[in-house]
Amino acid sequence: MHRPLNIALVSASDLDGEHLQSIHVRDLARSLTRPLTADGEPNQVTVYTRRQDRSARGRVRLAPGAALVHLDAGPARPLSDDELLQHLRDFADGLRRRWSGAGRPDIVHAHGWIGGLAACAVARELGIPFAQSYHGVSAAERRAGHQVHPHRDRLEKAIGRDADVVLAGHEEEAGAVVRMGVPRPSVAVVPYGVDGEQFAQVGPAMPHGGRPRLVMLCDDLEAGDVETGMRALVHVPDAELAVAGGPAREDLESDATVHRLRTLAKELHVADRVIFLGRLPRKNLPKLLRTASLALCLTPHQPCPSMPLEAMACGVPVVATPSGANADEVLDHITGLHVPPGRPVVIGRAIRTLLAEETTLHGYSIAAADRARSRYSLERVAAETLRAYQKVLPVPEPEPETEDAAEHDADRTPALAG
Repeated sequence: MHRPLNIALVSASDLDGEHLQSIHVRDLARSLTRPLTADGEPNQVTVYTRRQDRSARGRVRLAPGAALVHLDAGPARPLSDDELLQHLRDFADGLRRRWSGAGRPDIVHAHGWIGGLAACAVARELGIPFAQSYHGVSAAERRAGHQVHPHRDRLEKAIGRDADVVLAGHEEEAGAVVRMGVPRPSVAVVPYGVDGEQFAQVGPAMPHGGRPRLVMLCDDLEAGDVETGMRALVHVPDAELAVAGGPAREDLESDATVHRLRTLAKELHVADRVIFLGRLPRKNLPKLLRTASLALCLTPHQPCPSMPLEAMACGVPVVATPSGANADEVLDHITGLHVPPGRPVVIGRAIRTLLAEETTLHGYSIAAADRARSRYSLERVAAETLRAYQKVLPVPEPEPETEDAAEHDADRTPALAG
């Protein structure tokens, strides 16, 4: 039976928001409290992050056995990577104070490269096993067109080589980590999970008309390749496209990207079949997904790993580019389709064919929901994370033999010899 663990999760990012890392770390913290075995004792999980809001409480309860702790390191507001690095010593000092006494964790698991810098240094200083999750490495960020800190490549490599284990979110990221110089035996693939209670097939749905609905969920409308989705819609004449993401709904009219996409929709003669919903509260995403016939994840580089999972959990097959986590999560011709990036004619024809095959579409829907529940449940992801921890934790010393047990063994030895 595994002993209960005191687990420290660390991130320098805002963990009070609804972005991927924030949601993942909070869900992981709640799930890690469950023991690996049914007869085991619950684990204790503490998430450490930098205070970004003056009004945030010092300690927030996430679940029984799980808490979020805000540490003061620099001004209580969002900071750029450069600014965060300037206050990294303060963040590390806060971690050191928490871990030097009775609050010493059994393992430290950092999320993001900046949080990893601070956590790795303190964990190594105190002799605590250390795990790292990057949530996207610099090479992938650069390919996606994002600006990358000039020292990030070098620092990510140093963190990875110093970690006892690096947990990659998907196979593509694992390969990138190995290429940066981290030994392959030190890399484990532990995917992102999906909350099966929030994202499920049964539940309230938004009202919609009689057309088959394609849904795109994207934080950034440009990065999400909404343009390719609209161009593909030209070849699916009976369907509509609902886009959730980008600015808040009240800011849609003044947003330059939305204006450009709406102009393009008019030029493509699909304006009456494209609906821009703006950024939706996370609680409304399942209601939207339950109206969808298909979800589109067309980002060519570094797609958001949670979006296909949320659609699949709601029983929605996914049409996706086979990059990043998409390649692992969406099984081609089983839970959806793999399509080439930036090829709207090919994508549109594939969508039209699939929508016309009702039996196939229904089978994909069943398989998608089953895969989300079985492979990507929060419980399974937490169990895989705990097993990765167990591989790098020191082996506990055997309990000293009692005098009675020693005498009993001595009495049995002659009999065994004879």
